[in-house]
Amino acid sequence: MNEYRIKGLSCAGCAQRIEDEIKELEHGSDTKLSYNSGKLTVHPDISMAAVRKILKSDGAYIVHPSRSGSSGHGHHDHHHSEHKHSHTNHDHSHGGHSHSHDDDHDHDHSHDANGKMLKLLITSAILYAGALLLDGTVKPQALILLYLAATIISGYTTFLRGLKNLLKLKFNIDTLMTIALIGAVAIGEWKEATLVAILFGLNELLEGYGMEKARRSMEALLEVAPKEALKLENGKERVVPIASLQAGDLVRIKPGTKIPSDGIITEGRSSVNEAAITGESLPVEKEPGASVFGGSINNEGLLLVQIEKAYQDSSLAKILHLVQEAQETKTPTELFINRFAKYYTPIIMAIAVLVTIVPPLLLGGEWMSWLYQGLSVLIVGCPCALILSSPIAIVSGITRAARNGILVKGGVFLEQLGKLDALAFDKTGTLTKGEPHVAELEAYDEQRFFRVAGAIERSSSHPLAKAIMKEVERRGISIPEPEEIETLAGSGIRARIEGRSYWLGNENSIRHIHMTDAVSGRISRLKSEGLTLVLVADEQQVLGVFGIADEIREESREVIQALHKLGIRRTVMLTGDHQQTAAKVAAAVGVSEYYGGLLPEDKVSQIRSLSQQGTVGMIGDGINDAPALASASLGIAMGKGTDSAIETADIVLMQDHLGKLPEAVSVAKQVNRIIRFNITVSIGLKAIALLLTIPGWLTLWIAILSDMGATVFVTLVSLTILIQRRQGSDSSPKVEKEIA
Repeated sequence: MNEYRIKGLSCAGCAQRIEDEIKELEHGSDTKLSYNSGKLTVHPDISMAAVRKILKSDGAYIVHPSRSGSSGHGHHDHHHSEHKHSHTNHDHSHGGHSHSHDDDHDHDHSHDANGKMLKLLITSAILYAGALLLDGTVKPQALILLYLAATIISGYTTFLRGLKNLLKLKFNIDTLMTIALIGAVAIGEWKEATLVAILFGLNELLEGYGMEKARRSMEALLEVAPKEALKLENGKERVVPIASLQAGDLVRIKPGTKIPSDGIITEGRSSVNEAAITGESLPVEKEPGASVFGGSINNEGLLLVQIEKAYQDSSLAKILHLVQEAQETKTPTELFINRFAKYYTPIIMAIAVLVTIVPPLLLGGEWMSWLYQGLSVLIVGCPCALILSSPIAIVSGITRAARNGILVKGGVFLEQLGKLDALAFDKTGTLTKGEPHVAELEAYDEQRFFRVAGAIERSSSHPLAKAIMKEVERRGISIPEPEEIETLAGSGIRARIEGRSYWLGNENSIRHIHMTDAVSGRISRLKSEGLTLVLVADEQQVLGVFGIADEIREESREVIQALHKLGIRRTVMLTGDHQQTAAKVAAAVGVSEYYGGLLPEDKVSQIRSLSQQGTVGMIGDGINDAPALASASLGIAMGKGTDSAIETADIVLMQDHLGKLPEAVSVAKQVNRIIRFNITVSIGLKAIALLLTIPGWLTLWIAILSDMGATVFVTLVSLTILIQRRQGSDSSPKVEKEIA
């Protein structure tokens, strides 16, 4: 399938109509046109001349091939071809099927088109104002000519589209406007007919501007992708397009330039800005051996990076691809609005007919005045504001979340996030860091306890050993070299240090020692707190005990509190650890419920049980939590963009912490609130306009203003979602106050 960027789509209804017309062409059955992203997908064999003609008749046109244009290898997997080209707006030179020669539009004319439309409307407005000023001073025929000229200049495109639809008996907004214009002119209402044409043109212009603003905000986000890389081959530097990079290639990254793809630093030290991936504003210090993300910016040092993934498989390419895909999905609300609009227009047309004929036939009303009322009702049949209630808000919400390193895979998931009743957390790696640390310790011979523990654990890579070494190093204690070390199966280690024998491990490793009641009681208490114990002893006595636990993330408690404030009633912790550990972590972080000792299938059962009582989300690291993530209404993964996290979940937090989660929920709630508000305003203004027909007060210009006012209003309100307060470091959770 080939993809093209389309400009000039004035409304979602127009996009749907264009898609339907292209589908009628040969090879057109698989055509997709998204109003939200302005992307057209068509079969390679379709006649582009016919497609362009259909677009032109609706005032739309092809700008250039989409950034995610399909590869030219007919059979090539579309999913990957989208990754392949998702990084560039201009460079189509690297492999793939260039469409540039196909198009008359290789650059973006949208500003020209909008500018042209604006000039036409200003000209119409001047002619209209002139006619109003000259009223009574010149012949009526001269006034009619001025009104006619103003109407034609601002409304001819709508009129021609409407006439074409009328002949095909297709009833949409253009058809309604055309009938209203013909009717108004037929009964001599030139002044009102002209005003309707001008206001409708202005309405379309503003509607297009609104969606374009949301799309441009999204495109600015997609522009973070680098275009070229400085590749090292046989000691020489060569500038290459990033699409040509393969795993194993070496690239040099100069200060201030973007890292082309995911890789490992082999030489150099620098701080790297990863905001494009994680949304974090603070730079991260990197040294040889550290991983880097494609799209992040090298701040000051010179780095040599070995590429681990071809660009199309990198975290950034996947993020950009998924963000683009997210614009395409329709939410249940949008689908409902579209279904509603389909029936709404014919119902309004029926009401218009009744308003025109019932009062004159049954109530002795005047035919001309009720025909005028009927024409006004027709204009109220335009569902533009209603159809626009959702898409701008959704695209703005997805863009806002992506700016913060929160990847929402579709409008439907954004809507779900704002409706959460319960949120379940995996403990390890989510509420905790997934790294053991010394939570408590008991030292009976402090000097020997730390020296011996350090000597035995210094060369071990075991996670518990690392936790102990961190504690020993923090105290700055000098560590002797052990003379011999022996591993004891299932219990620990025996070592000879400075001529004496020592044991380190669990209780089984020190069975040769008689423990005092005080030491025994202390060990029992530490075990009851769910801690993993590491004991150190010599031949006669216990020197000390390390109580080791998974370290709780600093932000966890604050995040849970913020989520409760945002209206998530139940926060539930699910863990495979035993109940005492679960109880301790639950108390520390403040979740409302916790369940310990769970196998993966038990977590799924808990999620299903929660789901019966409302919308439930599950947040985990996306690896061992895949079944639970999949069974929740909403799967949320965290973990620095691991492949499995991106693939499993509906929403991905690209940071290594929960700090951004409350803001994601807050934005989702704001989007849902704004959509509900927009729908209320759109339908409310229509209802008021229709009620004005009862006393016969509805006029053509009130009808068009009710629609235009609603459209402009819902557009501006939706765009407020993009406004984000700058907050310095975003690493700690800061929840935006809910708008009451």
